[in-house]
Amino acid sequence: MAQKSGERRLLFDTRGKRKHVIRVVYAILALLMGASLFLVIGPVNIGELVGNSSSGGNAAEVLDEQVERVESRVAKDPQNAQLLLTLTRAQISAGNAKLEVVSETEVPTVTPEARDDFEAAGETWSRYLKQAGDEPSFTAAQLVAGTFFQMAESGSVALPDVEANIKVAAGAQRIAAEQQPNLGSLSTLAIYEYFSGNFAAGDKAEAEAAAKAPSKAEAKNVEKQLAEYRKRAEQFQKGAKQAAKLEQKASGGEAFQNPFSGLGGAPPGG
Repeated sequence: MAQKSGERRLLFDTRGKRKHVIRVVYAILALLMGASLFLVIGPVNIGELVGNSSSGGNAAEVLDEQVERVESRVAKDPQNAQLLLTLTRAQISAGNAKLEVVSETEVPTVTPEARDDFEAAGETWSRYLKQAGDEPSFTAAQLVAGTFFQMAESGSVALPDVEANIKVAAGAQRIAAEQQPNLGSLSTLAIYEYFSGNFAAGDKAEAEAAAKAPSKAEAKNVEKQLAEYRKRAEQFQKGAKQAAKLEQKASGGEAFQNPFSGLGGAPPGG
C-alpha cells in the first residue's frame, strides 16, 4: 500500500514549473465549463442534444453492434450521405452510452472509450458534409456541436485538442443556425464562436439572437448573458496562450496532457 500511495503522490506532483501550467489550464477549463450554464438553462439544453448515457453497459454493447452493422453498409456504399448520417448518429449514441454520469447537474465525464466513438463520429460527419450538399441535417448538426463542446469541457486531452473540439462544435452549430436561425441556435452559436476565438462571428450571432427575442427586455437579457460569455471566452483565449507558453518552457515543447485524465478528480488545491 505504501508503494501505491507514493505512486499517487508522484501522479499528483504539481511542484515546479508544471504546477503553474496545471493551474492555468484548470482555470481556463473552468471558464469553458461555465458556458454550460447558459446551454443548460438557456434556450438550448445541451443534455437533450447529446442524450442520456444512464443506460449502462448493455446499451453500449447493443449500440456498438449497431455501429458495426452501419459501418459494413457504408463500406459498400461510401458516398451514401444518408448512411454516413446514420453512422454519425450511431457513433455518437455509442459514445453517450459510455459516458460516466455523476449527477444530473454535472457535465458527464467523457471516458476514453466514449472519446474514441465521438472522434470517429467527427470523421464520419466530415465525410457526410462532403456528400450532403447545401442542406445538411439540422438535428445532426446540433448533435455534433453539443457532443464536441462536451468533449472540450471534459478537459482530459491536450489543450490543443480542447481548442480543436471547440472549433468542430462551432462549425457544426454554424450549420444548425443557418438551417434554423432562432434564438436558441444563434445564442449557442455565439458562445461557440467566442470560445473558438471568432469574436466577430460571435458578435454577429449575438446580434441576430437578440433580434429573435420576443421582447426588448428579453433581448437585453440575451445581450447581457452573451456579453458575459464573451468576457469568459476572452479570458479563455488569453489563458490558452499563456498555458502554451508555460508548457513550452516547462517541457521543452511537448503538448500539455491533463495529469488527472481518467481519474475523475479535481486539481489539488494550494
